[in-house]
Amino acid sequence: MKEVSLKDLALNPMTMVSSDWWLITAGNKERGYNTMTASWGHLGSLWGRPGVGGHGLPTAIVFIRPQRYTKEFADREELFTLSVFPPERHEALAYLGSHSGRDGDKVAAAGITPVFEDGTTYFAEAKLVFVCRKLYAAPITEEGFTDKEIADCNYPKKDFHTMYVGEIVKVLAEE
Repeated sequence: MKEVSLKDLALNPMTMVSSDWWLITAGNKERGYNTMTASWGHLGSLWGRPGVGGHGLPTAIVFIRPQRYTKEFADREELFTLSVFPPERHEALAYLGSHSGRDGDKVAAAGITPVFEDGTTYFAEAKLVFVCRKLYAAPITEEGFTDKEIADCNYPKKDFHTMYVGEIVKVLAEE
């Protein structure tokens, strides 16, 4: 994979997340890692930083339920990655989304290869990887919903996601 400029990407974030899915991965070789499939998320521009002005930082927002093993790693680590795969890997992503890393090596069972780089983990078979530095984490709350039907439909067990906002610090693309 090679590093590319975020500004040079031509992608549709709506299909990339909701239809193609992505893997949220946190952790590294030294302290361990875990990954999960996600079909909810956002890419965009948010907040500012001294020296950046009002242009906003390139950000990714992901959501992880409290019972997911990946949440332990996302809470602990400064970095997380979002790996986007070609359509022929959809079966592997379905497997990774329906099995827990607590129960065994689901990455090996899915037939994908972890790459440990820059203190984080992504996958060799990905066509695109966003390396993100965690900026913000907060639980979604029932009280925050102005449309209660959405809360009832998506959270019948009241297992509200934690939202993680990450600054996209590097983008890698297949060569």
